[in-house]
Amino acid sequence: MNIEIRNPDLQVRLQRQVESTGSASIEETLMRLVETQEEQDRWLAENRSEINRKIRRGIEQLDRGEGIPEDQLESYSETTAARRRQTVSRKRSSKKLSFWLEVPARGTGEQTSLTRR
Repeated sequence: MNIEIRNPDLQVRLQRQVESTGSASIEETLMRLVETQEEQDRWLAENRSEINRKIRRGIEQLDRGEGIPEDQLESYSETTAARRRQTVSRKRSSKKLSFWLEVPARGTGEQTSLTRR
């Protein structure tokens, strides 16, 4: 199959893709693009019902007046992102150090186990 690309902008975009991905050819670039699209299509098909459920839930919330006014949206987004970062940070810092160490007890020749949790 021969494909002729007549659109100069598309030719430039494809050439940029070849260069930025390290592909050996436009054919390889097109193969990667098609594979990526197929993967996205599969994901969408697998998650469509969940996505639709969330959209319906959002519409229901808006219908009940639970939306965020446009002039407060940016502030709300920043606050939510900051809360998420704090939660992640707290989870990381709350991880406890655990270790197991066996050392001979002095003068007995027996092993003593120390554990810190």
